[in-house]
Amino acid sequence: MTHPALKQSERMAEVQAPIISVVSRWCAETPGTLALGQGVVWYGPPEEAMNALQRFPQKPGDHLYGAVEGEIELISIIEQKLREENGIDVAGVSRVVVTAGGNQAFMNALLAVTDPGDEVILQVPYYFNHEMAVGMAGARVVTVPTDASCQLDLEAIERAITPRTRAVVTVSPNNPTGAVYPEGPLRTVNELCRTRGLFHIHDEVYEYFTYAKTPHFSPGSIAGAAAHTISLYSLSKAYGMASWRLGYMVIPESLWGAVDKIQDTLLVCPPIVSQRVAAAALRVGRSYCEGHLERLDRMRTLIAGALSQPGVPCDVPAAHGALYYFVNVHTPLDGLTLAERLIREHRVAVIPGVAFGASDGCRIRVSYGALAPATAEESVSRLVTGLRKLA
Repeated sequence: MTHPALKQSERMAEVQAPIISVVSRWCAETPGTLALGQGVVWYGPPEEAMNALQRFPQKPGDHLYGAVEGEIELISIIEQKLREENGIDVAGVSRVVVTAGGNQAFMNALLAVTDPGDEVILQVPYYFNHEMAVGMAGARVVTVPTDASCQLDLEAIERAITPRTRAVVTVSPNNPTGAVYPEGPLRTVNELCRTRGLFHIHDEVYEYFTYAKTPHFSPGSIAGAAAHTISLYSLSKAYGMASWRLGYMVIPESLWGAVDKIQDTLLVCPPIVSQRVAAAALRVGRSYCEGHLERLDRMRTLIAGALSQPGVPCDVPAAHGALYYFVNVHTPLDGLTLAERLIREHRVAVIPGVAFGASDGCRIRVSYGALAPATAEESVSRLVTGLRKLA
């Protein structure tokens, strides 16, 4: 018999179960399911990155631990990219830290700036791993709804600030809504953080994924923003490197002491082999991702058109970025039940909106990033048929 004292952390018990694991289990139990769920792209890394893999290891030291913050060569490439593409110059005021993907970068940031009981403002719908991470850090999520177009509600953000607030989080292009936040509102949030003594944590993982000539803006480029702005990036999407677990963050120099401790404890150092592949991918540059955007845009249009047909019980908000639509389904079913039945009865996977904090009605996140040409039409057909029957 297990001793009653042997139980999991109460803090962790309150964290939601990872929805991707739940949906993946349903899919495994339903062979032949087509995926419109997880946020991945269908393509892999550029050839140059795979060639770099073939050259690893280059020296005996490649098998030893590396620098906590990442290899000098990779950091130099990232710093150049930040200057040229994001307008962020890290020299003397900020620091680049290479991480095991964007999720670890976010966890690093939270542990560096919050204490137990502190508050972190998330926009609803939020990225579920962000909400989970805040709870794991012992902090408290304060949610702020976005408007009907899934854009920032600036007045609501300001009203949500309390003496315990430590950070405001924004994600653009957005997961799960596909919304892209304009420069003006992001400047306003960043200035609000500056004047109120808060950190602005901005997730730009989908920076290259914008459509219809929609511009992307990096708040870290604002003059005077370096001291309170944390910017998060990842190679998982743009370079098709999800399994390589490689991302990076730009932090104020004042936070390096804390992040150094966190990274050394959680990771020791970013995997050297992944860093070599990443360096080669970044030398190829954003053109690699941009070469795939036309097809992604076709899939985006295909999804929107199919879900907007007469008789399909959905509202499909405009989405000009990332890989997603966040769809409102007119049905008495809750999102979790709808998602499970779509898999088990119609063999097509989506992610229920409740995982993203959406409690108003039934919402689902539909991802088009992994749609393969051979199965795109069939995937969309199954989704439309399932929604018509179930809703």
